[in-house]
Amino acid sequence: MTPVLSSDYAFDGAGRAESQEDATNTAPPARWSLVVPLKPLALAKSRLAAAVGAHLRPRLALAFALDTVEAALTCPAVRDVAVVTDDPLAGAELAALGARIVEDRPGAGLNAALAHGAYAVRALRPGAAVAALNADLPALRPVELGRVLDAASAFPRAFLADAAGIGTTFLSAGPGVDLAPAFGGPSRAAHSASGAAEILLSGVDSVRQDVDTGADLRTALALGPGRATAALRAAVDVVPGH
Repeated sequence: MTPVLSSDYAFDGAGRAESQEDATNTAPPARWSLVVPLKPLALAKSRLAAAVGAHLRPRLALAFALDTVEAALTCPAVRDVAVVTDDPLAGAELAALGARIVEDRPGAGLNAALAHGAYAVRALRPGAAVAALNADLPALRPVELGRVLDAASAFPRAFLADAAGIGTTFLSAGPGVDLAPAFGGPSRAAHSASGAAEILLSGVDSVRQDVDTGADLRTALALGPGRATAALRAAVDVVPGH
């Protein structure tokens, strides 16, 4: 018999979750701490430069992060957001939204930053459920994030693949469980191999649509970006083919 969490989620033999609900589902009570990693803006979103130009790239990287964090903090399932960054401008603007800024003390790349952020969260709340979330989700919708977090709560660790189906935009770890991030490159396969359950939900495109290329940016703009990215929309002239 296939194990069932509720009438909203059923799980296949590979331990993956599929939703049977619609996007009007109410998110669970606030309990998640999100960890969002952000490179220094001078280095962030380097692949996007070919599509939008070197001047606009760091401005978009900051806008993406602002929209991601603002939407996350609006989600009822989210208790707090810790942003791991050493960028002073980004840190100041994200703190003004209500995020906690954690210095990237390891300085050893994305996964080390995420592990450090999770440690910092649990240093204050040892029983926290934590989730890593990409900083480049400019169209993120709080309701869709809430549905992903609701699905993740059924597993010790769970992840959501990106829109391309190769990478990962979200990884969760329940209370007392090591986050064990393996982001970068084909991280969908890496997280699956690590034992994390894959979340399969329809209608959560905004949580899956990260932005690395001009094509990604066009898709995110079509989904409807947050206010920071929308403010730059008139300046965006994506080079065809990038």
